[in-house]
Amino acid sequence: MPVSPRPFRNAVVTGACGGLGQALVRELLAQGTQVALVGLQRPVLETLAATAPERCAVYTPDVADAAAMAQVAADWMARAGLPDLVIANAGVAGGFDTAETGDLAVMRRMLEINLLGPATTFQPFVQALRAHAVQGPRCALVGVASIAGWRGMPGNGAYCASKGGLIRYLESLRAECRGTRLSVHTVSPGYLRTALTAGNRFAMPGLMEPDAAARALLAGVARGREHIVLPRHIGWLSRLLACLPAATYDRLLRGQPRKPRVGEAGATAIPGLSGAADGATPAETR
Repeated sequence: MPVSPRPFRNAVVTGACGGLGQALVRELLAQGTQVALVGLQRPVLETLAATAPERCAVYTPDVADAAAMAQVAADWMARAGLPDLVIANAGVAGGFDTAETGDLAVMRRMLEINLLGPATTFQPFVQALRAHAVQGPRCALVGVASIAGWRGMPGNGAYCASKGGLIRYLESLRAECRGTRLSVHTVSPGYLRTALTAGNRFAMPGLMEPDAAARALLAGVARGREHIVLPRHIGWLSRLLACLPAATYDRLLRGQPRKPRVGEAGATAIPGLSGAADGATPAETR
């Protein structure tokens, strides 16, 4: 079901503290949209909201907490009504080594935020929108996955698994919503210049600025595109590499520097995970 190309009226954005999240909020506010800002760093959110306080509300739940997210949804809908755009953008990343006992907790928390988080974000709005299926607005549900979810990569198993699972979840939800006023959109960014890529030790082809990514994402959703790759040519490159024999592909990737594991230099902390690197900035969005 195509989404009208008009600017969105009422949006909810999780992971609003990070590079892409802030860029999405700025772009939506510039369009005159009412925006619910969801993230963990209240000062960052309040600074964003101060640019249009009459159209914003700030929330700081754990996105994996279904009860907390239901409270966010209820409060926002009481303030602003049913949204026509919900973007599940909150996410964390980090290197992973199955041989390390402590990394299992990293994987569990990453799956909670990156995979369960979108479901807990969408659920209360899907319920409300289905209850108003005839008179209510059309609504775009947007999940920010990653090209990393297309294929597993050495040293990145937790992140790849979480984003691969998110892609399949969004496919399932899209099938369930066919013929309703809900459309489901999968966004697969490549490399964006954000906190999640700042510590990467490897080449990042097609590195994209968050503001450009936000504009492309919103334009694609407004045009009804169900699958959005940022930037688009990186998707073609990834598909081309996937045509290589698996053994060749694996050898190429094994020779690349790996993403820092939580606790290593250059790594970011995982919100809600005990023992995270002291002083690291919590990364909660693309």
